[in-house]
Amino acid sequence: MSRWEPLLEVQEHDTTADQLAHRRRTLPARAELDAAMADLTALEGTVAEVDAERKELARAQQRFEDEIASLRAKAEQHDKTLYSGSIGNPRELQALQDEIAALQRRITHLEDQEIEVMEQLEPVEARLAAFGRQRAELDDRAAGLRAQIAEAEVEIDAELERVRSERGTAAATVEPDLLSEYEQLRPRTGGIGIARLVNGHCGGCHLALSAVEVDRIKHLPEDEVVHCEECGRLLAR
Repeated sequence: MSRWEPLLEVQEHDTTADQLAHRRRTLPARAELDAAMADLTALEGTVAEVDAERKELARAQQRFEDEIASLRAKAEQHDKTLYSGSIGNPRELQALQDEIAALQRRITHLEDQEIEVMEQLEPVEARLAAFGRQRAELDDRAAGLRAQIAEAEVEIDAELERVRSERGTAAATVEPDLLSEYEQLRPRTGGIGIARLVNGHCGGCHLALSAVEVDRIKHLPEDEVVHCEECGRLLAR
């Protein structure tokens, strides 16, 4: 076995590990979860706006109810006074009757306004109820996606652990200096630190080496360290 085979095996394991890590980062469910969370955020913004409208209408309704209650209490008090016999002056009695009538008109007017507010409030509350159902659906979807992601991560992590273990075993058989150079090259060469030289082409960058360089390499000892003149990767031959 040449000195390159163990390092090529390490490279194979590193490539597999990189692919698994990329797969873990880019699980389709992650994008779906991001979309669901974006929908939830947008929904919450809409809910906040509609709820503010509901609260304003509810406050208006409460103001009408409070004023109506106050006027009714006043009208009832006047009514008791009217029939108590405590007032004998006809003008005062007429004035009290007029006041009671005015209060009743005001109460009727306020009740009409309250009904208008209640009619405006009804569709707003219906929208909020619909938003609540939509939020529950999105929450359920997000929970399902999180569970799906967690399950996939467990599966990928187990595979990564196996690959890294095999990589460690293979790396232990590589010459330390060669392994060190390979590991320095990998971050600079897209994760591929060593590639085969096949028919004058680098298996890493897939470019053809010059005829002069190919001829030079042919005359070197098989174990001589050679780099691709285009990308700098180690070349196994």
